Amino acid sequence: MFRRRESVPFSFVAEAERFRSNVTPPPRERASVSQLAGRSLVGLILVAGFAGSLLFGVPALETDQTPSHSQQSEASSHR
Repeated sequence: MFRRRESVPFSFVAEAERFRSNVTPPPRERASVSQLAGRSLVGLILVAGFAGSLLFGVPALETDQTPSHSQQSEASSHR
């Protein structure tokens, strides 16, 4: 790959891809048991919410050809 000579404001952008710091970040702290339990509980609640919305939403979206309720008045049927 060839190197372009750019003006001063944009020269640092090309150099930034190759720059590596010699400072190592501190190690990540391990999650405690209560944090892991809380995360898994939140995940379980989200999955249960999606499952419940599908359970109640899919029958409501079905299109029946025969309506379960018809609007006929009693006055018109007793003539």
